[in-house]
Amino acid sequence: MSDQPHGDDAVLRATRDWLERFVIGLGLCPFAAAPFNGGRIRFAVTHADAIDDIYQDFLSLLYDMFTCEPGDVETALLVLSRGLPAFDDYLDALALLDQVIVEAGAEGLVQVASFHPDYRFDGAPVDDPANYSNRSPFPMFHLIREDGLSAALESIDDPGAIPARNVARLRALGVAGIRELVGSSEPPSGE
Repeated sequence: MSDQPHGDDAVLRATRDWLERFVIGLGLCPFAAAPFNGGRIRFAVTHADAIDDIYQDFLSLLYDMFTCEPGDVETALLVLSRGLPAFDDYLDALALLDQVIVEAGAEGLVQVASFHPDYRFDGAPVDDPANYSNRSPFPMFHLIREDGLSAALESIDDPGAIPARNVARLRALGVAGIRELVGSSEPPSGE
């Protein structure tokens, strides 16, 4: 990722393309299509690279999410156009933001899912295709309303099988197949 922030339009385009072609297209998240197609995902792009600024943008998005009707904003993505390019720094920030949810009294109301271009599951090899289930064009924090997630989980058979199914699907594709599929959702270079 370049040191210059990417334009909001390019960041949003890459993020939406990744969601549509990869996450929804491969069925990695059976809950993503309805809010995506219904326009109930709030996308927020931040050019912040300091943790204090990312923290403030996260709080603003959390506030926006809870002051909107659940039918209007079901889920939200805070996409970092330039912040937290190192995965370890991202994980540190994720731990901080998880604590923010507790301190804000939102535990049990919202949870954060994590996505990063260099995502790697603990103990997994760097080149394991399974890591791509959480790899995204830009670092991002996905805020999910717990009530909506609970309802979605009730609507499908055996939701516990989703991770294993995703691992099998991604490993069958292999890294080359995944990269071919997500090629157009790679971060734009230096816009």
